[in-house]
Amino acid sequence: MPTEVVLASRNAGKLKEMQALLAPLGWELRLVTDFSDEEPEESAPTFIENALIKARHASKVSGLPAIADDSGIEVDFLDGQPGVHSARYAAKGAGDRANNRKLMGALEGVAEQDRGAQFVCVMVFLRHAADPTPLIAQGAWRGRILHTPQGEGGFGYDPLFWVPGHDCSAAQLDPAVKNRLSHRAQAAAELLDMLRD
Repeated sequence: MPTEVVLASRNAGKLKEMQALLAPLGWELRLVTDFSDEEPEESAPTFIENALIKARHASKVSGLPAIADDSGIEVDFLDGQPGVHSARYAAKGAGDRANNRKLMGALEGVAEQDRGAQFVCVMVFLRHAADPTPLIAQGAWRGRILHTPQGEGGFGYDPLFWVPGHDCSAAQLDPAVKNRLSHRAQAAAELLDMLRD
């Protein structure tokens, strides 16, 4: 088993979160930015393919095994959009506020019962850049889209995502609770089980 693994991310917060989730393995995770500033083009139509693009790039530039995830929000009424385009829904580099505004506009006048949605995360592990049998884990977190943002926590679409059974948005959840419920936590737990086997 490796001791050092590259995380195909530029986000120090995600590094900390993944280090905690995968702590039982005793790995040291490194950000891909330790090895390269080049970003691969996430041009695929699915979360799985985009995660693999990121993982193969990270493994290639680092020479290490790699973990990558691709995630987003799928809205039932919008036939699964924004999906893989979640981070750039309003425009590339537009940011969370603009993306949330666009989503609220797309659902304007849509009834409560038709506002179902899910956060989706696909997480992959590659032993090396050319690994023909990657490990692939998935997580999904069901909820619905609110009419207006609620809460200051989290990021992305969290202020618009109502969490059933908790009577609040994902942005209002205690971070420890979110890290147990979320799509990313589910995918990481599944990947951890696979890696232990």
